[in-house]
Amino acid sequence: MEWVALLLFLGVIALLLAGFPVAFSLAGSSLMFACVGVLAGGFQAAFLSALPSRIFGIMSNELLVAVPLFVFMGITLQRARIAEELLTTLSSLFGTLRGGLGISVTLVGMLLAASTGIVGATVVTMGLLSLPTMLKRGYSAEIAAGTICASGTLGQIIPPSIVLVMLGDVISTSYQEAQLEQGLLAPDTVSVGDLFAGALVPGLLLVLLYIAYLLGIAILRPAALPAHASQAGDKASLGSVLHALLPPLILIFAVLGSILGGFATPTEAAGVGAAGALLIAWQRGQMSAKRLGDISRGTLRVSSMVFMILIGASVFSLVFRGYGGDTAVRGMLESLPGGVFGATLSVMLLMFVLGFVLDFIEITFVVVPIVAPVLLAMNLDPIWLGVMIAINLQTSFLTPPFGFALFYLRGVAPPSVTTAQIYRGVVPFVGIQLLALLILALVPAIVTWLPGLLHGP
Repeated sequence: MEWVALLLFLGVIALLLAGFPVAFSLAGSSLMFACVGVLAGGFQAAFLSALPSRIFGIMSNELLVAVPLFVFMGITLQRARIAEELLTTLSSLFGTLRGGLGISVTLVGMLLAASTGIVGATVVTMGLLSLPTMLKRGYSAEIAAGTICASGTLGQIIPPSIVLVMLGDVISTSYQEAQLEQGLLAPDTVSVGDLFAGALVPGLLLVLLYIAYLLGIAILRPAALPAHASQAGDKASLGSVLHALLPPLILIFAVLGSILGGFATPTEAAGVGAAGALLIAWQRGQMSAKRLGDISRGTLRVSSMVFMILIGASVFSLVFRGYGGDTAVRGMLESLPGGVFGATLSVMLLMFVLGFVLDFIEITFVVVPIVAPVLLAMNLDPIWLGVMIAINLQTSFLTPPFGFALFYLRGVAPPSVTTAQIYRGVVPFVGIQLLALLILALVPAIVTWLPGLLHGP
């Protein structure tokens, strides 16, 4: 009955492309296939008896509590207008250099990624704040649009990232499943903190590659990134620099440092981050009872969506396995030419393509649980695989014509910036992303070095 599992997968994709709600598309189509299968005698109803315990396991998973806390932290910092002050301060520091404004935008994107981790909000905020300024200073529309989209998606890979929290939970489960299938009764574990540690250096590598590209364009095509003539009052004082940079940096170090240092779990660190974000917003006079209510409602909406999708994905996974879909996927990947390399490349290409039309949450909860156990059973490093998947999804966010980041920027860009210019602007950054994937594939130690160092000998 493996062909029914394939029909289920294709049916879910069709419903998602048609615009139906993700959670209900997953759960509804899966239950419909299960009921038809039970009536036709091709599906065992006993599989559905595991559904209540699965849902209870999701709701009682302490790690997933970090999701609403990190969402609360990100929305609070967004409402505290931290991006505006960071962009103004860094522009005054680097804006007089050729390409300095582009570098400032990249660095602000990195800091926002490490403090908010919300891709859509970051791209929109950066587009509203920096795109008009970059165009006014004579920057090429392509370079400006590409820089904003690329730096805005850094929240996918730079920890503490909501993507990595959800992906870490799925990878951990898949890794234990792969080891149990290999006969290891005491399987090793991989935590979200391990994934954070593994993603930190690749995330910084991407930032350096972005900056190197901008510097190269500034040298080769100086008219595309003109220098800004310094004017009176442009130069930032030490006090303004410290006021803009210290609070978010302290918050980032408190959250990320406590996780990497082993002093707190991701959930505990997320609580610290949420409280710290409230303090920053209060210190800047951006917090009131009304605004707190708006932040809480925004957090509730995002968190409810995530958990409903997770429940729907759990139903889908249960029915998919009941029809033998996991066995079919394993057989297909193991029969591909090229062994582990061929299987990994095929999965990466599949996720890249699905990233055009599906959100990262859907791919994380639907596709990764199906393919990750098979790849991990081939002795791939789980941290390396998780980071490669995260960067791959980040790349699909940028790739024309369906990249989500492009739609976000198109929605706030002035009419003078055409869609074609946005597409042309992100193409070099997509190339940089693919280069980073190639580097990590050739040198896996870039990912595994820091986790190994933290774990000790």
